[in-house]
Amino acid sequence: MLDRARGERDLYALIEAYFDSSFTTDNALITEAIRRMLAAGGKRLRPRFTLLAAESCGAGAEEHLRLAAFMELIHVATLIHDDVVDGAQTRRGVNATAVDFGNRVSVLAGDYLFAWIFKNVTAAYQHPIPHVLSSTLADITDGEVLQLRALADLDTTLAAYVEIATKKTASLFAASAECGVLAAGGSPFAVKALRDFGTAFGIAFQMRDDLLDLTADEATLGKPVGNDLRERKMTVPLVLALEDGDREFRSAVERFFAQDDDTPEQVAAVVAGIAAHGGLTRTEAVLAGYVERAKQSLAPLGNAPARTELAALADALL
Repeated sequence: MLDRARGERDLYALIEAYFDSSFTTDNALITEAIRRMLAAGGKRLRPRFTLLAAESCGAGAEEHLRLAAFMELIHVATLIHDDVVDGAQTRRGVNATAVDFGNRVSVLAGDYLFAWIFKNVTAAYQHPIPHVLSSTLADITDGEVLQLRALADLDTTLAAYVEIATKKTASLFAASAECGVLAAGGSPFAVKALRDFGTAFGIAFQMRDDLLDLTADEATLGKPVGNDLRERKMTVPLVLALEDGDREFRSAVERFFAQDDDTPEQVAAVVAGIAAHGGLTRTEAVLAGYVERAKQSLAPLGNAPARTELAALADALL
């Protein structure tokens, strides 16, 4: 079993070593495209959830590396498709897959990776793990469609935003944790606890991502600052600012969304308006509430060391 005293960084190292030594598919071009995306980095939070969830039930991390890797690969496949849909040029500070391989290969690479993952999952894991993952993929797709339908919709409510974030982002965090417990033979109470944790964490994670899009620099983000605004996405800071904002602010956002080209100065003006109308500070408060909800959901795990590590990952969002 993994020596937990070495902490979460060693879980990251285990996952990276597994990808370096074990990941390949039957298609050399697609394997290269996926490996380049993996090499661009990432926190590997989803596979770490799987490993920590398994450890919370007394299993060893090494026993479940393959399942954990599938969680990251599902995430990678969704990112490849997202970049095609959004026309993104960069991802994690490097060229998006579509830039180097073209849209056709990128779409096919994402499709192939999904199929390859589920072929392996259904062959290696018993019910309900394949069902959890197939349902999760349906939720992710549904969330993306809901987000597309909400583009530039200034009447988007916080509840509608949370529904999108739950499906688009939180569902895979929840599934990653839930499958780790299921694979380790955890109790129904542990399964619910970890799934609830992943859901609340994932919503908070998306809110933090929305904040970073408005407040971080491009080197930190690995993509242009204000990209969500340029794509007309209704992020939580904007939704909350519009709730408290006046007619002048709403009109300014409407004009921004109606134009074809956006200058950095125009993006900065909208960000300033969001901040002035409380969008950033209110997001921090709502985010903190979901972090607390995530940590409270872990109570059924008792004093398991993995509980402390999961709670620390949640606190890091603050």
